[in-house]
Amino acid sequence: MSWFTKTLSGSVGKKLLMALTGLFLILFLVIHLAGNLQLLFNDGGKAFNIYATSMAHNPFIKVVSYGNFFFIIVHIIDGIILTMKNKAARNVRYKVPTKDSKSSWASKNMALLGIITLIFIIAHLKGFWFEFKFGAIPFTTYDGVEYKDVYQIVAATYAQPLFAGFYVICMIFLGLHLSHGFSSAFQSMGLNHKKYTPFITKLGLLYSILIPLGFASIPIIMFLRG
Repeated sequence: MSWFTKTLSGSVGKKLLMALTGLFLILFLVIHLAGNLQLLFNDGGKAFNIYATSMAHNPFIKVVSYGNFFFIIVHIIDGIILTMKNKAARNVRYKVPTKDSKSSWASKNMALLGIITLIFIIAHLKGFWFEFKFGAIPFTTYDGVEYKDVYQIVAATYAQPLFAGFYVICMIFLGLHLSHGFSSAFQSMGLNHKKYTPFITKLGLLYSILIPLGFASIPIIMFLRG
């Protein structure tokens, strides 16, 4: 077994892997939100349809997308393993209730938040990505060029109050997951310093509010706009 394999198989290596994949997904969310905000342009979906088609035919974006799927799977599996190990360790070490008041609700329930986020990702992929790739989506024309009218699929979905509400609620859980995961990722990478940790914590809190809020604003605005 090589040193690399040994490192990743240990608890420290798994936490590092969790941190690296988490940071990649954090960066991906920023880029994904920037693209999705084009849904709010008052242009009948033109900007978003052109964006979606260009992303689907961009070789670099395709590689990033496959990498994103891979990192999501690794992040989930690694999270499950770490949760099971931590639970086993607590059962062995602690016979009486411990004073854990300083830990936030999110930090104590990262596994639950991760599962909810996973359910949302599956529903999201089924409703949008799968439809874009394999669904019978009508075409629209801009300047003589045909594009898949993905905007109409999104608009029809967010016109349903149950799905729009489901999306918003999931963004709340995502925000809770990110509120702990952001700063935890930097700590796992050894970037835990009295000078920088408070800034990272505040930045993580700001990120965990703004990014989910940005995503949640899309179905809300589109639903209200009709």
